Amino acid sequence: MEKWRGRVALVTGASAGIGAAICKELVAAGMLVIGAARGAERIEALSSELKDLPGKLVAVKCDVTKDDDVAKLFAFIKQEHKGVDVCINNAGISRNSTLLDGTTEEWREMSDINIVALCHCTKEAVKSMKERNVDDGHIIHISSICGHEVLNINQLHFYTATKYAVTALTEGLRQELRDVESNIRVSAVSPGLVKTEFFERMTKSESEEFYSKFPHITSEDVASSVLHVLAAPPHVQIHEIVVRPVKEKELQDMLKV
Repeated sequence: MEKWRGRVALVTGASAGIGAAICKELVAAGMLVIGAARGAERIEALSSELKDLPGKLVAVKCDVTKDDDVAKLFAFIKQEHKGVDVCINNAGISRNSTLLDGTTEEWREMSDINIVALCHCTKEAVKSMKERNVDDGHIIHISSICGHEVLNINQLHFYTATKYAVTALTEGLRQELRDVESNIRVSAVSPGLVKTEFFERMTKSESEEFYSKFPHITSEDVASSVLHVLAAPPHVQIHEIVVRPVKEKELQDMLKV
């Protein structure tokens, strides 16, 4: 990770869970981290907690589904910190609805955050790298096991479709970067069951009892996988990591409990 010391990373969805854990690990590695989220207050609080670490966390209020917000985010990074060297697309949501009873509003919301915003931030990050002749940058998508298999969980089917899109977009970006002879790398990290606020936000119910019953990993485990990806030699692209708990049970059985 020494090559990244002092360089700039953008983490979306940085206010809690996996995003916050990634910010902490990158700051500990000496990076200047721009944490973006709709609720910047929690990122500011985390920044204070990390003040004694080698790097620094800067909070920016940003709704990644709004084009103007994303434009202002990258303009701020360019003005204050020259540009982005690493972009970690972590922002994502799911809604507790099926393909038969879901609403178009819910589907658009998931698509806008999980797919369109990811592509928008990626495009702007690569543009920032190219403007500064940064040819060793890295794009990392935080995806899901749902990007690799269609679980028999009705409430996750549309979310699954968005994560399958992330799988396709990861490979598509690799091909486009290769075709322009760029050494910028792209990777996806796909967690299994992680103990975060995701479940509570999706189901609007208490999750502590749920997690107590089933093997799960933590946000810190996912963050460690991100560091592993970044630490690979320049000629190595870790294209996809699936990280899941040992003895993980079938997720569809879990959510039926």
